[in-house]
Amino acid sequence: QVQLVESGGGLVQPGGSLRLSCAASGSIFSIDVMGWYRQTPGKQRELVALISSGGSTNYADSVKGRFTISRDNAKNTVYLQMNSLKPEDTAVYYCNADIKSSVLAGPIAYWGQGTQVTVSS
Repeated sequence: QVQLVESGGGLVQPGGSLRLSCAASGSIFSIDVMGWYRQTPGKQRELVALISSGGSTNYADSVKGRFTISRDNAKNTVYLQMNSLKPEDTAVYYCNADIKSSVLAGPIAYWGQGTQVTVSS
């Protein structure tokens, strides 16, 4: 069994910063791509940022230059540093990870429970 546990969400004023964390635990052999997505009511979940096991990153155009994704492979943890936050960044943020539980197993996509980020004055 694998779990992803997120933390770090909350209420912040426009222009402020937050740092999200997501730690994977359980039966883990290796983790490939890790990422962050977000969703607002009535809209589809959208990609925010991805990071490969080697550190290559990819960002949505709306967050480029403001958000930074990173990971600590020793801790099976992915981070999202969010700076210059805007009201339109308000959403539930979910982490995602492609995880192999053994050397012979294929990767399975796991999701965290979500953490609310609200940007408002």
